[in-house]
Amino acid sequence: MSKIKKRKQDNFQTKPPVVVILGHVDHGKSSILEAIKDLKITEKESGGITQHIGAYQVEHQDKKITFIDTPGHEAFSAMRSRGAKVADIAILVVAAEEGIKPQTKEAITIIKKIGLPVIVALNKIDKKEAQPERVKEELAKNGLIVESTGGQIPSVNLSAKNGQGIDELLEMLVLVAEINELKSPIDQPASGVIVESHRDNQRGATATLLVKQGTLRDKDIIGTDSTIGRVKTIEDFQSQPIEKATASTPVIITGLNQVPQVGEKFSVFETLEQAQIRVDKKTAKRKGEKEIFVVEPDKKILNIILKADVRGSLEAIKESFKSIPAEEVVLRILKAEIGDITESDIKLAESARAKIVGFRVKASSTIQELAQQKKVKVALFEIIYELIQGTRELLSKLLKPEIIKNVLGQLKVLALFRSEKDRQIIGGKVINGQIKQSASLNVVRADEKIGQGKIIKLQRDKKDAEEVNKNQECGILFKGTTTIEKGDILEAYEEEKKKREI
Repeated sequence: MSKIKKRKQDNFQTKPPVVVILGHVDHGKSSILEAIKDLKITEKESGGITQHIGAYQVEHQDKKITFIDTPGHEAFSAMRSRGAKVADIAILVVAAEEGIKPQTKEAITIIKKIGLPVIVALNKIDKKEAQPERVKEELAKNGLIVESTGGQIPSVNLSAKNGQGIDELLEMLVLVAEINELKSPIDQPASGVIVESHRDNQRGATATLLVKQGTLRDKDIIGTDSTIGRVKTIEDFQSQPIEKATASTPVIITGLNQVPQVGEKFSVFETLEQAQIRVDKKTAKRKGEKEIFVVEPDKKILNIILKADVRGSLEAIKESFKSIPAEEVVLRILKAEIGDITESDIKLAESARAKIVGFRVKASSTIQELAQQKKVKVALFEIIYELIQGTRELLSKLLKPEIIKNVLGQLKVLALFRSEKDRQIIGGKVINGQIKQSASLNVVRADEKIGQGKIIKLQRDKKDAEEVNKNQECGILFKGTTTIEKGDILEAYEEEKKKREI
């Protein structure tokens, strides 16, 4: 084996299979999932599973197996419709006493289209009406030929009701996983899919993620097609806190700025801005719009979170923002949605260094206190024109100020007294205007500027002075790298910074 090939293999590790259970309604998909839980996840293990999170993981023969707990085609189809390759292996459940039904055929079509390895589970084998051989013939007619009838598709006779065949099914899953050599890159940022999501009254947007590749860690920044956030909490399928999750692991996380849709892919990003760019691109694509603008490196960015009372106001404000010039400073809307200012808005603004702009919405006293603690600026408006002006002012603060040079006067060098390193003591006479303490100086020789410096100390009649006027002589302690000569003209000036407006 070559060193290159071995190095590539060393960068991958075996991952548990992700299994989805498909089949006709009432053929026992949920019962099989429950039977596996009852067999492998006892109440002694951290209280079992206390809530439906869409996925769980078990161990069999020291090998982990992940199950997507979405009996029925709707959730699985939602994941597939968004381009997510969710499962590695499918279990096709067929009731042994009923045989092939419409949803069974639909499931077979899905399995074939994706190209998933499949195991047939002939359920309800304990019933006296069960006819497993007849069901196998029906499967063959639909393109699935099981091993016992000369094909390559494994099948298991089982009963979810009494637990018969559950261990055999798990053994078959481990075997199929080994045959397919499921691998995942080591030390790669996580990516995967949303398998369940909801809004928790206490914790906010909560989602079950299935890590497909890499490792997800606490505090990672993630983005989906519709939402972004920094992982605030990460728990295993039994709601126990963990610090990281590797490939094929289902986890419950909080920290997203809104509830994602089931089936959306997620990825880990270095910054919230990068994650937001993905959201923007996906949003633009869905609306049939062009790709979002690319910010030039020399431009500054104002990130804002926009909240409005109704959709119409939101769209009107976003349209008005398009009229704001973006030559030097770019306005980027990280989030635009309906409703009052929330804690998640404050947290996103803090992490993304964004300002919150609200139109006819409220920020409770608790939210205002949190904003002050997090040093997040919240600006609320009742008139769109005032909101646009307020946003222009925020943008204007990012502009580099205009430097205005005010010429004060000129001095002719008459004598050189001492010179050391970057300092010289000179004597001269003011021939125009006046010379001020701490003024900047241009050194002019033969009508050509040859250098510049600054007045460190100004004296007249051997006493410190604030200013010296025309036709008066003075001494100057000059700081600068230019060596001044007798006869040079020193042009004194002051710089004034003037704020600019958009």
